[in-house]
Amino acid sequence: MKTLRRVVTLLLALLCLAGCGGNGTRSLTKQVNLAGAAGMEEGDASALAGFSVELLKEIWKGGNALVSPLSVLSALGMTANGARGETLEQMEAVLGLPAERLNAALAAWTAALPKEKDCRVDLANSIWIRDDGSFEADEDFLETAAKWYQAEAFASPFDAAAVRDINGWVDKRTHGMIPEILSELQDSTMMVLINALALEAEWEEIYEDIQVWEDRIFTTEDGAEQPVTLMYSSEGRYLKDEGAQGFLKFYKGGRWTFAALLPDEGVRLEDYLDSLTGERLYALLSEAEARKVYAAIPKFKSAYGAELNDALKALGMTDAFDMVRADLSGLGNSPLGPLFISRVLHKTYISVDEKGTQAGAATAVVAEAGADGPGPDTTPVVHLDRPFLYMLVDTETNLPAFIGVVTTME
Repeated sequence: MKTLRRVVTLLLALLCLAGCGGNGTRSLTKQVNLAGAAGMEEGDASALAGFSVELLKEIWKGGNALVSPLSVLSALGMTANGARGETLEQMEAVLGLPAERLNAALAAWTAALPKEKDCRVDLANSIWIRDDGSFEADEDFLETAAKWYQAEAFASPFDAAAVRDINGWVDKRTHGMIPEILSELQDSTMMVLINALALEAEWEEIYEDIQVWEDRIFTTEDGAEQPVTLMYSSEGRYLKDEGAQGFLKFYKGGRWTFAALLPDEGVRLEDYLDSLTGERLYALLSEAEARKVYAAIPKFKSAYGAELNDALKALGMTDAFDMVRADLSGLGNSPLGPLFISRVLHKTYISVDEKGTQAGAATAVVAEAGADGPGPDTTPVVHLDRPFLYMLVDTETNLPAFIGVVTTME
């Protein structure tokens, strides 16, 4: 979205969801004015970087992993507008900002996402509401979600066709990278809040054949050697942190970049990640040194999925998942009892090759009712031929939309 849309009117149209198979799904989409979304403040950006790092730490259990903080923040940010009391306070503490500031920060970030053919980032939000008389969504909440998150709203009987509709919506808006986010809807499910994100970007300098070498070796932390194709280049932005070094490789237009951090020899990736803070990562990305660096990136694809309940609880967001303690009364009301979050589901996909990167992510919040060192010429050499941390970063905010680790080529 390049410009902010002015208020038009509140739409409560009984329209079938375009492209979905369920005859019972109807649009409740609200289009309202998005109050001025100026650039994100540095303190807010640093706080969101903190959430990004802490979330990756909590979900990583070994192996390759990838999360999209932008997707998770969008889905949970929408949800936080329906939280009250201690539940809201915990969500704000984990997400890093008060709900109102988070709304504005994410709106500022997403309003300026690039839409060029060779560097495009598409983000969409939606809210799915049970439509059988057992739940009444809060109108103020829907307006807030539409205002700050441009969220589409749909009323649905929450049957098998609704699952197909939801998955179809996610599949379309992630450009086919995440074909399914839900396998079923429970009878107690009253609302599903979803974010979908897709990034497709070409390298600013596409690799030539001579720069792509097959039959290279990727060495895992237990010493196993695995075949890998490495793509070699010289880059102009160097990252140096305590215990790691890395580089930036830009996509077309320079607004987005692939950022990598390779732990020093003898430093385990797990130990480096444990030591990393959001504040340090934000400063590192903001102050990348203009210096030549010899780089190598492996060609790889990765698909990842996780339920984030335990990770979010470990970070301090506990009440929202507690059937008794949760206060999500701002989402709406059900005669079956107060709402609580039963699941936060997250899926990601990434493909990195000679031409560029494709990455997709989807997050669903399900609400239920119930009770190497420098060479001789001093030019740094950073070849990602052993476990590393990587990010897809917006250089305007210096925030990672995706953050992950690669530990194996298998």
